[in-house]
Amino acid sequence: NEHFNQLCSFKAENGHCNVSSNYERNKSLVRWVNQHNALSSNHIKQLNLLGFVWDVHEHSWMRMYQELKTFQSKHKHIILPKHLAT
Repeated sequence: NEHFNQLCSFKAENGHCNVSSNYERNKSLVRWVNQHNALSSNHIKQLNLLGFVWDVHEHSWMRMYQELKTFQSKHKHIILPKHLAT
């Protein structure tokens, strides 16, 4: 599939599969990613194996949560210095 190959290339270049709706270099890929609900179960499995993020907001929240857990484990509190709190 051409779009899947483009997504693989995007991941290789960017380290993730979070194709922004503002991604100007390949609007066709943006539309394809935004239509992921219509994909077959085989396509979904392929995307999952690639590390595709289905919910960008949830992914971002979990990443920050994991960082907070790491900080808490190291420092035994979650009172962040101002430079880390923003």
